[in-house]
Amino acid sequence: MRITNQREIILEELRRLKTHPTADELYEVVKKRLPRISIATVYRNLERLSEAGIIHKLEYGGRQKRFDGDVRPHSHVFCVRCGRISDVDTVEGLSVRAMVLDPKGFEIIEGSLQFEGICPECQKGNSLTTN
Repeated sequence: MRITNQREIILEELRRLKTHPTADELYEVVKKRLPRISIATVYRNLERLSEAGIIHKLEYGGRQKRFDGDVRPHSHVFCVRCGRISDVDTVEGLSVRAMVLDPKGFEIIEGSLQFEGICPECQKGNSLTTN
């Protein structure tokens, strides 16, 4: 895949953010650098970057997709109230493959863990987001 100037800026901004933004949230950031970019262009480029394995697309329970510029194997925790996603540390050196007791005939190539919980803001009752 060819990395155009637009894709490069989208990728730079996504990797700079640690919030796992939606396409709409990333668009608001990117348009400060590329004022003439359209939301459709951001969506299309995020899909292409995801398909190429350059970024990860995170999909949780029918909610709006979020994107992660960090493609290293890592786990996430998802707030069931507001939709916030954060990276979580897991036991270093323990691969997800090693955790699978019966792969049902599959050859496990890669995997990740996804946790659900309630974020600190929602625990305080301060969440303004209702994704």
